Amino acid sequence: MSAQRRAANLATALTLCARRLPTELALVHGSTRWTWGELDARVDALAGELADRGVAAGDCVLLDSPNHPDFVVAMYATWRLGAVLAPVNSRLHASDVAGMAAVCRPTAMIAHASTASHAAAVADAVEGLRATLWVDGDGPDAVAGATGGFLRGDHPVHAGDPAWYFFTSGTSGPPKAAVLTHDQLGFVITNHLADLMPTTTEADRSIVVAPLSHGAGIHLLPQVARGAATVLTESPGLDAGEVWRLVEAERVSNAFTVPTILNKLVEHPAAAAHDHSSLRYVVYAGAPMTSRDQQRAREVLGEVLVQYYGMAEATGNVTVLPPWAHGHRSPEGVDFGTCGYPRTGMQVSIQDPDGVEVTTGVDGEVCVAGPAVFPGYLDNPAATEAAFRDGWYRTGDVGRFDEAGYLYLTGRLSDMFISGGSNVHPRDIEEKLFEHPDVVEVVVLGMPDATWGEIGAAVCVRAAGSTLDAAALRGWAAERMARYKVPRHIVFWDELPRSGYGKIVRRTVRERLVEAGWGADGPAEALR
Repeated sequence: MSAQRRAANLATALTLCARRLPTELALVHGSTRWTWGELDARVDALAGELADRGVAAGDCVLLDSPNHPDFVVAMYATWRLGAVLAPVNSRLHASDVAGMAAVCRPTAMIAHASTASHAAAVADAVEGLRATLWVDGDGPDAVAGATGGFLRGDHPVHAGDPAWYFFTSGTSGPPKAAVLTHDQLGFVITNHLADLMPTTTEADRSIVVAPLSHGAGIHLLPQVARGAATVLTESPGLDAGEVWRLVEAERVSNAFTVPTILNKLVEHPAAAAHDHSSLRYVVYAGAPMTSRDQQRAREVLGEVLVQYYGMAEATGNVTVLPPWAHGHRSPEGVDFGTCGYPRTGMQVSIQDPDGVEVTTGVDGEVCVAGPAVFPGYLDNPAATEAAFRDGWYRTGDVGRFDEAGYLYLTGRLSDMFISGGSNVHPRDIEEKLFEHPDVVEVVVLGMPDATWGEIGAAVCVRAAGSTLDAAALRGWAAERMARYKVPRHIVFWDELPRSGYGKIVRRTVRERLVEAGWGADGPAEALR
């Protein structure tokens, strides 16, 4: 039997940067400008502090803070110690964070003043919590004041050792933590640099406009591996003016974002007022982006958009659509764009319900294999078993390949509904409705109906000043899609509910329709 294989600790990337580029810029936040040497020293001090407080290799450290320089320190200090990072979105409710803590059972928590209620809830929910340290605080429990003893380098890790408990952003059911390992994330770093941001070096700058607790935190890892400095905004929320000012001032070359944030940045007047010619890669993921919004972003920013498709369980590494491929034409009969082709070193298969691969152009479940796929969920063997079939990770997404090997996502298996015997996937309906100039946002659901079993219900947000009504939109849609796809019921809301990660919460939309009177046989008179 072969000996256990060593893996590279994620903190080693920082160790090497501090050795190679000790005086080069590593992190910017307002007037704070740390070099790699300074960042490394802070990481060493916090790792030692955590060790002095009883945190050992393999223990979990819960990190609950908005973006901040000390967030980055906490990430790498946890790994240097050999502990496991468990970041959570600081915008969640305290009860949500307590539920996540019950899953990962942290030994220590690192929190921010704005998440003090979360820290109290976690302390009540978790026995044996040995320490709570504070980001952006003063006194003996402040991260910035850590004075722990010297550690003898990065703790040794082996293949399969967990590094990050990545909580999935699902909007139903108990929280699940995808286990991401040091060797798996090492592949992800390499893959991001190969497929998303080739040519990245220490001369580059990356700006953070999304929570570091999730995709933006993964995006940080290749920046550290290459010695590219990271720029953090100071505003507690998205301030597009500040973002574009920093892009110009710091000569930012790459960013990670999600479609909702990218749309706000592109539409803001500051995009035209500041020089953003330094941008080479604007990476977006997390939700589909409409063709209309893609085109608008390309007009404003130039050919710098990089889309990737993925999820926590495959660490975002399923497909990529680089800048030069954003003009790829969809096949006949497909009304929405592609999310790209399979990532380097990864394999994507479209399968029928029995696990048999379907032919080109046929819809099926998107299944994934390769080094970026996670080993399973933390302490949840039932969920892990359900996530795999014959070694393939089952994404739950529905899609098809074209002849050139580009993937098109039709929707979620769970979102599909059957109306009058016809399978209906909401994604292509939503994409078509987006083409109406007065529709800003839309979500389509299958809702109960006495005659058809289920019917399509569209909840739309109108453009400011628009008087578009349901009858006009249905008539417009009837000219552009098959009759069975036209939503039989359309309502207009001021906004759609979103999760802490910016995704539309379909479950909440459904609940609100039910609360408004939608019953088992269809909509109440008040909804008609």
